[in-house]
Amino acid sequence: MRLFPRIAKSQPESQDKAAGAAPTAHLPDKPATAASPEPDKRRGLFAHLVRGLAKTRENFEKHLKQFVGRSHVDEKCFEELEMALLEADAGVTVTEQLLDRLQQQVREKKLGPEQLLPALSAEVLQLLSAAAAPFAYPEKGSLRVYLVTGVNGSGKTTTIGKLAHLYRREGRQVILAACDTFRAAAVDQLATWAERTGAQIISQKAGSDPAAVAFDALQAARARQAEALIIDTAGRLQTKVPLMQELAKINRVVTRELGRSPDEVLLVLDALTGQNALSQARLFKEAVPLTGIVLTKLDSTAKGGIVLAIASELGIPVKLVGVGEKAEDLVEFDAEAFTHALFHYS
Repeated sequence: MRLFPRIAKSQPESQDKAAGAAPTAHLPDKPATAASPEPDKRRGLFAHLVRGLAKTRENFEKHLKQFVGRSHVDEKCFEELEMALLEADAGVTVTEQLLDRLQQQVREKKLGPEQLLPALSAEVLQLLSAAAAPFAYPEKGSLRVYLVTGVNGSGKTTTIGKLAHLYRREGRQVILAACDTFRAAAVDQLATWAERTGAQIISQKAGSDPAAVAFDALQAARARQAEALIIDTAGRLQTKVPLMQELAKINRVVTRELGRSPDEVLLVLDALTGQNALSQARLFKEAVPLTGIVLTKLDSTAKGGIVLAIASELGIPVKLVGVGEKAEDLVEFDAEAFTHALFHYS
């Protein structure tokens, strides 16, 4: 069962293929119709993304209004698009790539100003889709192991708590591993989430070997037939070599005992940090084989374009996004829904 339901993909309509027609992204409909399965959940997910991207979308609209009604595409149009992308923290590299593709389409297809936005949204959707990968959901009768890392203040432990809440709501047996053994407050925070959600917690005394805690938690998860083991690693700065080595050790121990890699190795990034998130991701990727990004606090920033930079420059899929404080505000990232919420909702 999918814990984070996706928006239903709309069926492509018949398009005019004549030369010069604007490219059209195959985006999901706005709130699902009553005929769609689980319409309330789908409508709710889309509303989450629309709300979470409100600040980023407003920034885009501010620039796009500058060339509405113009008779042809000129340098001013591209200047406004460039500013919109840079202010959204898409980054210089991604911005240049997207604008180069748009300029090529303008030359080849003779696009008008009103066709630039559909063309840009199609390019964004293609970029995000290329880096997409499914999230490994818990399955009845088998154990999923999640290794969660990130710097202090990124929302890592809160993300773990939200995952535990969602899994427990679905009736999953969940165990949390408190591997941040150097901070008593971190263990206490995780214990609070365990109590709140009904998950079990495995911890040891302060200063214990974090990898040993992960080992014990894995044995407990097997013995208790848990369906999800979520390992909370120590919040760490990516520049601290010993801490990154410790993280790599936890991953090695878990991989050895499982006989395979963890089902997800997730890096939690704070969307408010913008381009600094890229440097964090690069260094964490050197320490452990990241399978995905959890981007938190997306609702608190106008810099939602960082998703584009992560997908393009690192090739690491964004799998979950946080768009609010409630447990239900942790939602699955969907390239189509994200693009639709960013460009096509009014």
